[in-house]
Amino acid sequence: MVAMVVTAGMALGAVQGAQAQDVVRLGNLKFAHYGAVSYIKEIAPKCGIKVEEHVFAKGLDVMQAIIAGELDVGATASEAAISGRAGGAPIYVVAGFAKGGARLVGRTDLAMKSIKDLKGKRVGVTRGGIQEVLLLAELQQAGLTASDQPGKDVRLVFLAYADLNQALLGKNIDAMMQSEPQSSQAINKGFGNEIMKPYNTPIGEPVRTMVMTEKFYKERRPVAEKFMRCFVEATRTFIDNKAVAEKYVREVVFKGQITKDDFEDAIGNSPYVHDISVEHIQTTTDVMVKTGVGRMSRPPVAKDWVKTDLLEGARKSLGIK
Repeated sequence: MVAMVVTAGMALGAVQGAQAQDVVRLGNLKFAHYGAVSYIKEIAPKCGIKVEEHVFAKGLDVMQAIIAGELDVGATASEAAISGRAGGAPIYVVAGFAKGGARLVGRTDLAMKSIKDLKGKRVGVTRGGIQEVLLLAELQQAGLTASDQPGKDVRLVFLAYADLNQALLGKNIDAMMQSEPQSSQAINKGFGNEIMKPYNTPIGEPVRTMVMTEKFYKERRPVAEKFMRCFVEATRTFIDNKAVAEKYVREVVFKGQITKDDFEDAIGNSPYVHDISVEHIQTTTDVMVKTGVGRMSRPPVAKDWVKTDLLEGARKSLGIK
């Protein structure tokens, strides 16, 4: 009888251990174009996994959590992934999940129409974000200098994403390079106007990256494969069914804080994708070096850490080309 109890206990322990092993710790950000990543946790049970989502303020915070061993997978803009890898974060880029997602917005009373109109102005941006990379690249192309100290053509004001809109509304800054849906909200609420979408640099439309720890990628391969199939399925659902995407992002992610117009404008400027390429990550790295964002002493070489085999396998298994 005792032996039966011990055996049953061991069997139960084995099942619980297997279930615990299939938990995936996911780091994410609160933006409209990160919605499909958040949706993974909703469909995870049918994928045979459990996803625990942890939401952070910015991509560099996701990298810190990965370095601390608190996450298996993270969703972030490419510049945070690149800076993280350069700083020793043991990660691979395994997919993209959205592209675009940036807009240069000016105060409506200033009627600025081009990047050159920023001369002599105060421009808000989040330090270290892909928006800073794009802003500096655009300013360089226009022949304008920039610093957060006096004496340059453009005065940079570093603020959190959540504070940029209020600073523009309060006329504490003249323009901002902002993410979505915040840039669309500023325009729809009437205190901002679009100056440009900053996609004419060598980067083009920046692709947001899904990263995995090397440990998760190598040592928990079956779970990593399940997660990637779940990611592709969630993304495909958001691409194919805009009503599902809108309802989830507006009601679940933003708790009713953004309107239908905000969502549609935001995703119009940051569509969901799942592709990524070695070339895109390398180009982004090169532009970061040129603009000085991240101040990397040893920039990572994209071909060494962009791994798309899991993505290709997931797409094939789901019949997606």
